[in-house]
Amino acid sequence: MIQTSLLPEDALPRGFRFAAVKAGLKASGNLDFAVAVADSSASAAALFTANRVKAAPLIVDSRHLHRSGGRVRVVAVNAGNANCATGEAGLDACERVCAAAAKTFGVEGHEVFPSSTGIIGVPLPAGKLIDALPKIEQNLAPEASHFSDFARAIMTTDTRPKSAHAWVDVNGTRVRIAGLCKGAGMIHPQLVPHATMLVYIFTDAAIYPADLDTLLRAAAEHSFNRISVDGDTSTNDTVLLLASGASGAKTDAHHPAFKAALEDVCLSLAKQIVADAEGVTHVVELQIEGAATDADALLVAKAIAHSPLVKTAWAGSDPNWGRLIAATGYSGAKIDPDRISIWFGAQPICTQGGRVADFDEQRAHAYLKNREFTVRIALGIGNGSCRFWTSDLTAEYVRINAEYST
Repeated sequence: MIQTSLLPEDALPRGFRFAAVKAGLKASGNLDFAVAVADSSASAAALFTANRVKAAPLIVDSRHLHRSGGRVRVVAVNAGNANCATGEAGLDACERVCAAAAKTFGVEGHEVFPSSTGIIGVPLPAGKLIDALPKIEQNLAPEASHFSDFARAIMTTDTRPKSAHAWVDVNGTRVRIAGLCKGAGMIHPQLVPHATMLVYIFTDAAIYPADLDTLLRAAAEHSFNRISVDGDTSTNDTVLLLASGASGAKTDAHHPAFKAALEDVCLSLAKQIVADAEGVTHVVELQIEGAATDADALLVAKAIAHSPLVKTAWAGSDPNWGRLIAATGYSGAKIDPDRISIWFGAQPICTQGGRVADFDEQRAHAYLKNREFTVRIALGIGNGSCRFWTSDLTAEYVRINAEYST
């Protein structure tokens, strides 16, 4: 079962405590520093942005995970400053915060996992975060309200916190998975093992880091790597999965129920990000089928999701399917124009590369007025397919991003 509102107390994974405070990084004065502490060493797996410009915390995270052997005790996330393109000073600031957190919570420095989100190129005021740690320590608690505070603290242009959870039976023991995330703009994650999307998922299953890594890669591929708001890949994108082992239920990468539950949580979080996209008025599920390969289907989906002409048509509920077929044509996928068919929901729009004889423009326009709708495209070549979620492009999106740093 998946929920996206405030988590019930019995849905929160055991073995973690959470807190969030106002450290003074956000101009709004809202919560901006969130910390999660594992009661004992937690198994960890993480995925980071494919952007070659990486924020300081991502570099530090990779170092720490390597040194700890995939173990984490403290997650420390600040909003209001990306700590990216800040050079050695940014790395030093990040390590200072980690060292202070390690001292505060009695752990090793390499057991701290930092993250940042906000404006790029601005020095991180590490002192504000360090000064806030005593209050964080006082407020830590294994409660759903504190989990919710964590979700609110990491928001930037988000309009609401985002969370999801699932229960799964592992050898007769109830295991909990709960995740939270932020992201509304600068969203086109390209996560590899090698406004920003930050995702933190917690479970009380007992599982080794290598198995977590396998599970996370698979879950992310069909969730976080299948969404786009604006086609921009952030410098700070991070997905972290932690397992405390507090339930005592041992599992691995091959447990089908645990795997399915994790994938459900990831997909719920990914779709919530698109639903909260900056200036969003329409959320679109692209269903691409009949491609030569799954990779080709993804090429078509991304070409459509990143087309300003397509996205502005959606903003106006304009059934201009010619923009869809044009994007399909330049996507780089193998196509035969005479085999392409398109549907808006259940309504056929295009068949064998041309408009259907009984095309009803008003009906199509009415369907595209729905906040959520589906566009299905069949290429008629092979068995490749994918599902992809994206949003429209509105004047409000332009306003938000034109004024973001000023």
